[in-house]
Amino acid sequence: MSGRGEEIRRPTGWIVRAASAKAWKAWPELRSQVPGNCDRCWLDLTDDPRRVDDRQHPLSGSLGTVKHDNRNLEQWQYEVTSGGRIWYAIDDTETTIWLTKVAAGHPKASERRNR
Repeated sequence: MSGRGEEIRRPTGWIVRAASAKAWKAWPELRSQVPGNCDRCWLDLTDDPRRVDDRQHPLSGSLGTVKHDNRNLEQWQYEVTSGGRIWYAIDDTETTIWLTKVAAGHPKASERRNR
C-alpha cells in the first residue's frame, strides 16, 4: 500500500468514531447544514473532550454514562447550534470519542431531565 489517498488523521491521540449506524448517517447531514460549527466541534472534541464551557459539558443523571462494548463510559454533550446536539462517549482506553447521538434538534431525553 502506497498510502496515496489514505486519510491523514489529526495529530492528537483522539479518534472520533460513530457508535451506531444512526450516528454515522446523521453526521454528514448535520455537517452539510452547519459545516463551520461541525468543524469547530471536531476540533474541540479532539483537543479536549472534557473541556467544560457554554457548548461542551457532561450529561447528568442516567444520561451521564452510556454502555459501549460492555463498558460504562462518560457521556457528554456538545451544542453544535442552538438546537443541534452531539452526544459522545469518552473512551480513555482506546483514546476514542464515540458519537452516540447526532441531532439537528435538541434531544428530547435531555429536555425532560433538565426541567
